[in-house]
Amino acid sequence: MTDICSKCGLPKELCVCDVLEKEAENLIKVYTKKARFNKIITIIEGVPSDDIESAARELKRKLACGGTVKDDQFIELQGNHKNKVKGLIVGMGYKESNIDII
Repeated sequence: MTDICSKCGLPKELCVCDVLEKEAENLIKVYTKKARFNKIITIIEGVPSDDIESAARELKRKLACGGTVKDDQFIELQGNHKNKVKGLIVGMGYKESNIDII
């Protein structure tokens, strides 16, 4: 017997909850700030908490940088990656209109 999604009630093979969640009106903010020893870090806020770990892993891999997830609320990446992050986030399935580069 097939598994049923608890959110939408469809079989797991047909479930589209994750796609709908990415298209929701979540505003993703991307900005930089200075950390210790005047190093610049890129902050990404607004990624849903159930997808934040995989998003951070993919961003770190594609940008070839270090980083971490803080308090399941935002992603910190080492270095200034504001110009590159928007295209990568859109590639993950989020709407371009919901991404704000500050």
